[in-house]
Amino acid sequence: MVSNPVHGLPFLPGTSFKDSTVSSHQAAATSSRLHGLILKTAFHRSQTLGYRNGYAVVRRPTVGIGGERLQVNQLSQAELDELANKAPILTYGQPKQAPPAEFIPAHVAFDKKVLKFDAYFQEDVPMSTEEHYRIRRVNIYYYLEDDSMSVMEPVVENSGILQGKLIKRQRLPKNDQGDHYHWKDLNRGINITVYGKTFRIVDCDRFTQVFLESQGIELNPPEKMALDPYTELRKQPLRKYVTPSDFDQLKQFLTFDKQVLRFYAVWDDTDSMFGECRTYIIHYYLMDDTVEIREVHERNDGRDPFPLLMNRQRMPKVLVENAKNFPQCVLEISDQEVLEWYTAKDFIVGKPLTILGRTFFIYDCDPFTRQYYKEKFGISDLPRIDVSKKEPPPVKPELPPYNGYGLVEDSAQNCFVLIPKAPKKDVIKMLVNDNKVLRYLAALESPIPEDKDRRFVFSYFLASDMISIFEPPVRNSGIIGGKYLGRTKVAKPSSTAENPIYYGPTDFFIGAVIEVFGHRFVILDTDDYVLKYMESNAAQYSPEALLSIQDRVQKQEGPAPELEKEKQQEIENVVTQLPDYPKLSEQGTACPGSGSTFTGTKGRPWIMDQELSRQTKEDPGVQELEALIDTIQKQLKDHPCKDNIREAFQIYDKEASGYVDKEMFFKICDSLNLPIDDSLIKELIRLCPHREDKINYYHFVRAFSN
Repeated sequence: MVSNPVHGLPFLPGTSFKDSTVSSHQAAATSSRLHGLILKTAFHRSQTLGYRNGYAVVRRPTVGIGGERLQVNQLSQAELDELANKAPILTYGQPKQAPPAEFIPAHVAFDKKVLKFDAYFQEDVPMSTEEHYRIRRVNIYYYLEDDSMSVMEPVVENSGILQGKLIKRQRLPKNDQGDHYHWKDLNRGINITVYGKTFRIVDCDRFTQVFLESQGIELNPPEKMALDPYTELRKQPLRKYVTPSDFDQLKQFLTFDKQVLRFYAVWDDTDSMFGECRTYIIHYYLMDDTVEIREVHERNDGRDPFPLLMNRQRMPKVLVENAKNFPQCVLEISDQEVLEWYTAKDFIVGKPLTILGRTFFIYDCDPFTRQYYKEKFGISDLPRIDVSKKEPPPVKPELPPYNGYGLVEDSAQNCFVLIPKAPKKDVIKMLVNDNKVLRYLAALESPIPEDKDRRFVFSYFLASDMISIFEPPVRNSGIIGGKYLGRTKVAKPSSTAENPIYYGPTDFFIGAVIEVFGHRFVILDTDDYVLKYMESNAAQYSPEALLSIQDRVQKQEGPAPELEKEKQQEIENVVTQLPDYPKLSEQGTACPGSGSTFTGTKGRPWIMDQELSRQTKEDPGVQELEALIDTIQKQLKDHPCKDNIREAFQIYDKEASGYVDKEMFFKICDSLNLPIDDSLIKELIRLCPHREDKINYYHFVRAFSN
């Protein structure tokens, strides 16, 4: 048994213990080691740093403290890792398996990753003398996400070939066995055949090169893109054919270099539509006998600032007869097609000159040109010609003929400005004459018998000098009454459309004839406000107008016949249909504050009085009928009759025309038992209007109404 010292205590008796697990042989070896340890004198740590080939290296120590050799671990790194990761299964059980790595599909891993190859194919051109084949460049795209391919041809401007997408994106067949092209089949410097066309791949982009090399594919060296022979031929400069000449052009160039004749000319194109007279500057270059025409632009002339009308070139003066059909727009004219060219002696101030179909008139030149003509041709007097034209007087705008719609002043505004405005109004006149209206009763002059009994009410508005016409509706007249003319200005027939003269208040008086758009009206009567207006403005009216009003006043002062209430009520109903009757009935005047009323005799409106007076005076039968009705009503004061007489007639008047058959009329009279002599009843029936064996019961019922 050997005694081992306790860690941290000196190797002295009493500080060691015996290890019973160690055999005697091991104990002897241990004892010898302890004995050797007691005899050791070097207890330093071994050196682990050193230099090799000038570089510092780390060495694993082989000897421990005291010079004892260390046991070297002979296990590999993989075995050491396995031991380090090995878990105690007996204690903790079977360890859990690590989860597998996450699966990434191809369409996600290779999304938007495309291989691009530069290629070309050769296309035969059978029907062309200039080329037998052409080289067409394409780009081949390989999409890694689904192994599809597409072929695109870059668009070349003015190539005349339909370019763009040659083969749309799809999986391209490789052979007849059903195989498809894979990215492993693509490389630089190879040919691939797709749908009968052979494409030569010459190069690829940087991403494609890195991807293929990362997959272990050895890429071929890139090739140069094949050139199209016809395209290269077009890039060569065109050959120019110069016609030889005996004239020494070099001497002319050296003698007259930078010497230019300047002429000022005009081109008068006023004979054509939208033509004008424009000025130009003609330059004649003495060094090569070329001509240039420059445009002269003025400020705000409305033209594009293009400097040249004709570029510098030689101008033919006389062509040969066979040169008329010469394709001048394709080929350059040479001396063989021209008999004579324009020279300096053809440009003379004061003479016209035709260049390319345009006739220019030269009116002036610069001092150098004058001096040249004086020395070369002996022409000393080149006067300046005044070509300025006097501006014609401004054309007075003529108004188109009046079409009859609206006012002349309002329609004329469309001819003065682009956006018409309403004509200005006399505001002071409108404020002073606001709500002042002159009213007149008029009849229509017409050869038609039905128009003789028609009556119209003229309203003249002093604020705007406008006229409106209203026709009171008459029952069973066959004419629809109401508004005859809206409020508007009416021009006199003797005036013109350019200077219209409108009717004024002085043109309206009793007996005056007013022509309104081809219809003639005769003024029959006026209201009381018109009389007062004429009295206050007598200086404006003619003696004829004042005399007519005087006669009207004298007739009005005479005794007016009494009319029955039924007739008065009928005419009052007609008057109330006027457009402005409600307003006038409330005010009682034509002009508020003027004191002029519309009241006539017995409190009736003046129009009612005039209508009743007109019917009584014009028809003697009406006078007899009204007198008979008065007699019957006087007899009925002590013997009142039934009130249902009108209803008895209306039962048999199905059409509401106011007429009943004669037979039925007499039967109704017999059934009513009227308290009146039969002779008066027969006379009343005789005076009532008749029509086709029918009798109007209106006046009959009115005679027996209370």
